[in-house]
Amino acid sequence: MSRFWSPIVHELEPYVPGEQPKVANLVKLNTNENPYGPSPKALAAIQSYDGDQLRLYPDPDASDLKQAIADYYHVDSQQVFVGNGSDEVLAHIFHGLFQQSAPILFPDISYSFYPVYCGLYRIDYALIALDDALVINTADYARVNGGIIFPNPNAPTGRFLELDEIDSLLKRNTDSVVVVDEAYIDFGGESAITLVDRYPNLLVTQTLSKSRSLAGLRIGYAIGHVDLIEALTRVKDSFNSYPLDSLAIAAGIAAFEDNAYFEDTCQRVIQSRETVVTGLTALGFDVIPSAANFVFVRHQREDASVLAEGLRAQGVIVRHFKQDRIVQYLRITIGNEQDNQRLLSVLHDLITD
Repeated sequence: MSRFWSPIVHELEPYVPGEQPKVANLVKLNTNENPYGPSPKALAAIQSYDGDQLRLYPDPDASDLKQAIADYYHVDSQQVFVGNGSDEVLAHIFHGLFQQSAPILFPDISYSFYPVYCGLYRIDYALIALDDALVINTADYARVNGGIIFPNPNAPTGRFLELDEIDSLLKRNTDSVVVVDEAYIDFGGESAITLVDRYPNLLVTQTLSKSRSLAGLRIGYAIGHVDLIEALTRVKDSFNSYPLDSLAIAAGIAAFEDNAYFEDTCQRVIQSRETVVTGLTALGFDVIPSAANFVFVRHQREDASVLAEGLRAQGVIVRHFKQDRIVQYLRITIGNEQDNQRLLSVLHDLITD
């Protein structure tokens, strides 16, 4: 630790991203990346981009991308905020909306970046425990708070909270912002964006990293009431007025224009997920119902850490969390058909040996 650091730096416990090993022929099922490439239209937009334009700053408002998102979801472009990946969008939400006198609330098993943001921005928070089946019970959030946030589907469990539950939560919680983090919504859930015009305190975040296969370009967005969007814009313009580069904007617009490819690849992931669930169940795994592009599983006899290491030794990596309540679970990304079969084959050998 350096004596030149600001005092807060000594206190931070940074987020640890999923491992990105540089190993050939690796079956990488640990970071929920899409097994299928970006839309051909998005790739064509990048390839045809006029490189001379890179000497110019991008549109600080990314207005054409915001319009494409607005058109897709049938909202006004003034209800859309975009940023450098949904993590940056979330950071602005914590900074601009969650620094309140009361603690914010989120699940005890959830996206592990949330407590990191709280540490960075010195936000008080309270963890709300999932029930024994690892389900969010919205009635548990009926308490004074400075804001509520949860992923839907939840990560790492993959469970989806139905919209009527979110609607009930919003009816009970009208005095603080509710953020629904929908990074995985396109793999089997119904978006809460349909509720934003009814609830001025609802903000929904999404990303192009998962279902649209653009994790390498970092594009995230939020949709909500114009007052919430203005708060995020004020924070953004006090931090970085140009969060999205011109190539990302062009590719993002093209991705939203290629709905056929988007729907096809999402459906392929959903079908593969069912195949993987069937295979894992046959091997003795308990599988939590998932609406995401991953499954959260534990074996009825085998230790999760032993299985994770055994998979790694055979060139297959999955995510193992050390948190007490879920230490016996593995989170496994749905890959392409070849990767999924390799996963099941290696697990079969590990379990039956």
